[in-house]
Amino acid sequence: MTNNLQATTTLYNGVNMPWIGLGVFKVEEGPELVNAVKFAIKQGYRSIDTAAIYGNEEGVGQAIREAMTEYGIKRADLFITSKVWNADLGYKSTIEAYETSLRKLGLDYLDLYLIHWPVEDKYVEAWRALETIYKEGKVKAIGVSNFQVHHLQYLMKDAEIKPMVNQVEYHPRLTQQEVKTFCDKNDIQFEAWSPLMQGQLFDNPLLKEIANRYNKTVAMVILRWDIQNGVITIPKSTKELRIIENSTIFDFELTKEDMEQINNLNQNHRVGPDPDNIDF
Repeated sequence: MTNNLQATTTLYNGVNMPWIGLGVFKVEEGPELVNAVKFAIKQGYRSIDTAAIYGNEEGVGQAIREAMTEYGIKRADLFITSKVWNADLGYKSTIEAYETSLRKLGLDYLDLYLIHWPVEDKYVEAWRALETIYKEGKVKAIGVSNFQVHHLQYLMKDAEIKPMVNQVEYHPRLTQQEVKTFCDKNDIQFEAWSPLMQGQLFDNPLLKEIANRYNKTVAMVILRWDIQNGVITIPKSTKELRIIENSTIFDFELTKEDMEQINNLNQNHRVGPDPDNIDF
């Protein structure tokens, strides 16, 4: 399935999306951000995930431009994602938010644009805007983030185009099996944010035991588990050693028993907000 950092899966509209990318949540504008994104691209990462609310789109854009110049990378080789924030959900305001993200990133188009959270009474209009942007050829793929089954069902009831991706909190303590099953059935690609549970799983005895057996780190085991479950993953790091480490997951394969044991760690435990109870 995946044997290198540029390996991709194909979304239902034919667009190829890398299995692994770099997340930049909570990375502030500045040299650390620019260096991390450039280093990741230099190492072979092709997918970068940001969002309007992260406040770092300009730095990400700078890093992309510098990396393209310095390493001879074409824009078409990269996969760039951003997301519309809750305050901008609405038809006209979402289209404007997309244009603002493009301007800050200094790009002509995005590969993937997502609705960040399913704010009640707002996300359907925002989705209409994403459909417009997509039909006009301004974005390669559109999707959602943090949507539960009932949000997806409500959205798809009147949508012309169904989401291509659902990016959710996903890690061994929160496997969101009901949502994943629904997405799999509807050909909506599942994507994990906070795949390493913000480091809270690094001392887990089972994961440590599996990691030792493969001579890997716990982080590598979790990211490998993501991919073998058919889940795209975007671990965040600004440290060069970790960026390399997180990508070194293509030279081993977890057994069926390993996969089941890790699946069974699920406790429906979130480190982020509950999409059904958001007040922001």
